[in-house]
Amino acid sequence: MEYTSFLFLLEMIGTVAFASSGALVGIRKNMDIFGVLVLGITTAVGGGCIRDLILGIHPPRMFHSFSYVGAAIVTSCFLFAVIYWKKQLLDSRFLTAYEQAMNTFDAIGLGIFTVTGIRTAMSVSTDFGTFLLIFVGLVTGIGGGMLRDIMSGTTPFVLVKHIYACASLAGAFLYILLYRMLDERIAILLSAFVVILIRLLAAHYRWNLPRIQDEH
Repeated sequence: MEYTSFLFLLEMIGTVAFASSGALVGIRKNMDIFGVLVLGITTAVGGGCIRDLILGIHPPRMFHSFSYVGAAIVTSCFLFAVIYWKKQLLDSRFLTAYEQAMNTFDAIGLGIFTVTGIRTAMSVSTDFGTFLLIFVGLVTGIGGGMLRDIMSGTTPFVLVKHIYACASLAGAFLYILLYRMLDERIAILLSAFVVILIRLLAAHYRWNLPRIQDEH
């Protein structure tokens, strides 16, 4: 597989994963199909749009091709249709499965977009410093999810639960270390896998960063 096709495939997997998590939030919040579509699209391409604005890519890449938005629309409509006809999937006994699905979709999208975000920055200029590359990777990974949570009226997941941003940072640092040492495809896959693994382990074992508990 050619390198450009490899990157496109990864980005499409990440797009579908993030669109799924956004659509599920919209469905859970009892939004209509338009609201579900908006959340699905925003989650899927929001982080990449913020990344492109930071990097000076105008218009953002989501407007260069309809593929990403189209994939988000198809994914969101599919999930809406399935749950519309199978409303029992929203019953309380399916809540655990719903949360697991959300965590899995979020982890996949986070891992892929953290790394491809850095790769996009590298394709714009080889003069960018490490801080900018890592920041752009982080924003690409978490930006869409933050927009999703804000639009759905909840505290952004990244700020309160399960070592979300730290997983993205770990993958970003790893990719910066590996991309000159290994074949670039292997570096991308390994770094994305580390992000996904940390996210899933954090969700499973309820790992959280320290916080100050309000005892009142």
